[in-house]
Amino acid sequence: MKDFFKLKENNTTVLIEVLAGLATFFTMAYIIFVNPSILSLNPGMSRDGIFVATILASAFGTMIMALYANVPFALAPGMGANAFFTFVLCKQMGFSWQEALVIVTICGLFIVLITVTPLRKKIVQAIPDFLKDSISGGIGLFIAYVGFKSASFLKFLSYAGSHSILENGDIIANSLAIPSLSTFNNPHALLGLIGLTIMAVLVVKKVKCAIFIGIVATILVGIPLGIVDISKIKIFDFHSIGAIKDVVFAAFGSAGIGSIFSDFNKVIFAISAILALLLSVTFDAIGAFIGTGRVSGIFDTNSEKSLTQERGINSKFEKALFSDGIASALSGLFGTSSVTTYVESAAGISVGGRTGLTAFVVAIMFLLCLPFTSLFGIVPLEAAAPALIIVGVLMMTSIMKINWTDYEQAVPAFLTISIMAFAFNISYGIAAGFIFHCIIKLFQGKIKEVHPILVGTAVLFLINFIVIARRG
Repeated sequence: MKDFFKLKENNTTVLIEVLAGLATFFTMAYIIFVNPSILSLNPGMSRDGIFVATILASAFGTMIMALYANVPFALAPGMGANAFFTFVLCKQMGFSWQEALVIVTICGLFIVLITVTPLRKKIVQAIPDFLKDSISGGIGLFIAYVGFKSASFLKFLSYAGSHSILENGDIIANSLAIPSLSTFNNPHALLGLIGLTIMAVLVVKKVKCAIFIGIVATILVGIPLGIVDISKIKIFDFHSIGAIKDVVFAAFGSAGIGSIFSDFNKVIFAISAILALLLSVTFDAIGAFIGTGRVSGIFDTNSEKSLTQERGINSKFEKALFSDGIASALSGLFGTSSVTTYVESAAGISVGGRTGLTAFVVAIMFLLCLPFTSLFGIVPLEAAAPALIIVGVLMMTSIMKINWTDYEQAVPAFLTISIMAFAFNISYGIAAGFIFHCIIKLFQGKIKEVHPILVGTAVLFLINFIVIARRG
């Protein structure tokens, strides 16, 4: 073990790596609660199946990172990617959850492709840093809005002259119906508020595993409020593990890949969705690697340069990105939203984790959760929702890097961030940023400064909007 993970070479020990793995796991374990809560909002998608798929995808993805890249990064279904899966792909774009799994799988394969070919260099270089930062910040605001809705913090007021109709099972209201803050006169909103308060205090006081502790504390508060029913708990419920059959390989059925490629309009939608998810997952991973790997010395500047200057997979940085891509592709096969590298891995790195042994411990911890499906199944959405708000706060830090006094940056950046939240659509926000960046450069006579890949992407987004308009 010492030789395989090169512990001596990385100036670490088995004990340090194990403690680091436990720290990382308990910091990110909230995803076991949150992911099933969000994805099970899709009718017909088994909550127990998602629970098992979340664990397996996280464990296998992290194991690949441990054994192939030998770095202390853990993976799990991404916050933001799961919201994108449910609220954008399924509820807005009209894909079935099986079709959404196809999109997740294809996106993962593209990530692998851009990692092993020169295409990765072109994509990384094509998007200006301020747009990358605005995408990250916009997703943070989007996630936070999902958290506010899921925590029952919002209600919608309808004023004189407004009306609503039922369309595909959803209520569609005109612009006179606006969101308003809840009066907190029901136990669900109250529980969400208590959960947010607990998490906010823990995060401000820099308590380790703050989100995980906050969710557990909120669950306990939910018992006397009558929201959490502990009578449903069955310890060592191995029977429920079989629910994985409800979601695993669902992407390959007639309702998945057989359906999505039978309609040209769906294919066009799928392309834009894949692009949006690809950007989000790819730059989330790169950000996590650079943000924590550079400070800790796990990755050096040469590792980062190899991403854009060399072909093939040579450095630990590239092996880590390749592992991230493989894990993302596998997540769609298992039956969950895109797996990505978690920035919470910084918890283990801060303890001293430096090798894949840290990630290996995290993977084992995920697998040990499998017999407790019913325990995690009692978690109400109001306990998991505050975690989305806190994660949104953490993601908003990226907008500080944007030069808001330069309108060439400020306008596309603001539209990216605001449209993601106001239109409740991540891909539309990215589209707005790309399109207006190209328009501004065009009318300033600087269109040659824009990378052809970004221009082409903007054109694809325009075609997508035209198709939507034609569908009426």
